[in-house]
Amino acid sequence: MTYGRPGNHRRGGRVTPHMTHDLLAFLRPLLAAEALAEGRACGAEPGDLEQAVWLRLLERLAADAPPADPPDWLRRAVRAEARRSRRTARRERPYTPGAGEPAEDRGAGPEARALAAARHRALHAAVRRLPGRCPRLIAALLSPEDPTYREIAGELGISQGSLGPERSRCLACLRRLLAAEVAGREGRG
Repeated sequence: MTYGRPGNHRRGGRVTPHMTHDLLAFLRPLLAAEALAEGRACGAEPGDLEQAVWLRLLERLAADAPPADPPDWLRRAVRAEARRSRRTARRERPYTPGAGEPAEDRGAGPEARALAAARHRALHAAVRRLPGRCPRLIAALLSPEDPTYREIAGELGISQGSLGPERSRCLACLRRLLAAEVAGREGRG
């Protein structure tokens, strides 16, 4: 079955239910496998990822034509939903009963925010001084887009399997660099 051409999915300018059913049946096993893999990697429920991607696909079919390359679209959609799930999980703060103030009111005043910003700048300056491809690797890991290992490996032109050991070496180098800076400051102050 070919899903790459809009003519295969439309009759009279619209997607037919039969064609939609065929497309969904075709993508179901791939989506289950992709959602399971990404869910394990990001700590999200695979079922939640599947549901979000099905919703995206059905909304797209209702508003437009099917994707030109449905399997590729599905993989990208699962990764995007996994990134969204990770970002949401990082922003969520559990409510602690009896803490006295709402979660968003606790935390950093101006001084704490200024110190956090200074630490952030120092970290990124240290990352830029790392050797080899470490600056690009660590920058990708710290990226707010939260790319997957597959995407980072593709961007850096290295195998996905060597990313973990490379990351460990880069982080060890970064720790040594930051420890030397902290020791140097304490000696002066």
